[in-house]
Amino acid sequence: MDSHNQSLETLTEIRDLMQRSSKFLSLSGLSGIFAGIVALGGALVAYLRLKTDALSYDGMSDVSELTRGEMMRFVLLDGTIVLVLALIFGVFFTIRKAKKSGQSVWNSTSKRLVISLMIPLVTGGVFCLAMFYRGILWVSFPATLIFYGLALLNASKYTVRDVEYLGICEVILGLISLFMTGYNLLVWALGFGVLHIVYGTYMYFKYDIKR
Repeated sequence: MDSHNQSLETLTEIRDLMQRSSKFLSLSGLSGIFAGIVALGGALVAYLRLKTDALSYDGMSDVSELTRGEMMRFVLLDGTIVLVLALIFGVFFTIRKAKKSGQSVWNSTSKRLVISLMIPLVTGGVFCLAMFYRGILWVSFPATLIFYGLALLNASKYTVRDVEYLGICEVILGLISLFMTGYNLLVWALGFGVLHIVYGTYMYFKYDIKR
């Protein structure tokens, strides 16, 4: 009986080692929670500063060129601040979790994860900048959700499976937003704000507390 238990423990240890070598497991649920809070803050600032219908397909046609330019600069600045703060929180909590679990943050697995994540993100970023340049602001909101979701799907094979589900939800919300442009800001807040908080909370209680 003792021999059987030892064999099971050995197999469990081997499985854990294999999983650690092929999966990046240092993603922290707190990163998602704080990213969601930051996104909701950015969406609230945009809501108070801009008319929400001006971010839709129909609303853009009613905005003068001067106001359109000012609005686009504000949205770009607001989005950049949200992105930078979310990245800072993400890196901080990921490094902290990795140190607690005795794992290396920058290894072959994390490099593959970053590459898989960045290819769709950079592509989407260039696409959104092109839409900004052409004055097609309303497409940028759904596009950020869609490309972000595709990036998560592409990177999910190098980390926990839960990331894949978040990616699918982001893509679905982005596609819905394409047909409900009057609610662009609301859907964006749901995708980057609420979904991140829900996902982060789930990840925190599932993985972080146990470690």
